[in-house]
Amino acid sequence: MKAALVRTCLMILLLSGFESIAHAHVSIAPNQSMQGATEKYTVRVPTESQVATIGAEVDIPEGVVVEVVSVPNGWKYELKRDASKRITGIVWTMNIPPGEFAEFSFVARNPRDKTELVWGLRQRLADGKVEDFTKGPNGIRSTALTKLAPRPQQ
Repeated sequence: MKAALVRTCLMILLLSGFESIAHAHVSIAPNQSMQGATEKYTVRVPTESQVATIGAEVDIPEGVVVEVVSVPNGWKYELKRDASKRITGIVWTMNIPPGEFAEFSFVARNPRDKTELVWGLRQRLADGKVEDFTKGPNGIRSTALTKLAPRPQQ
């Protein structure tokens, strides 16, 4: 009887762990910052399917000024710019095998006049598929959103 209970508990723990892995998506952190602050943002890219990830993209919201980009050893990136030379997107190229993840960081200055930032997040897979993790069935995903609090008056 005890052995059956232990097996059942272990099975529930295993299944709940797989469920949380299956629901992980490309995300950006932090999900909260301050207006006008300089912040380190990190894009997390897990490979959840049986097909390797070969690229990740982030669209930089209007008003955000990217200052520097971190480049993990052996990976490449391309910057997208508008007519004024402001960075509007970053495309990383890499190989992330199934069951692994990578993180890419950049430092940016937040706008002073917005209360939230919506990041465009996409993942490119080796089979040619592109997954968008910005909008979900209920609107903007919380993993693509950064809330901006007002900066305290000095």
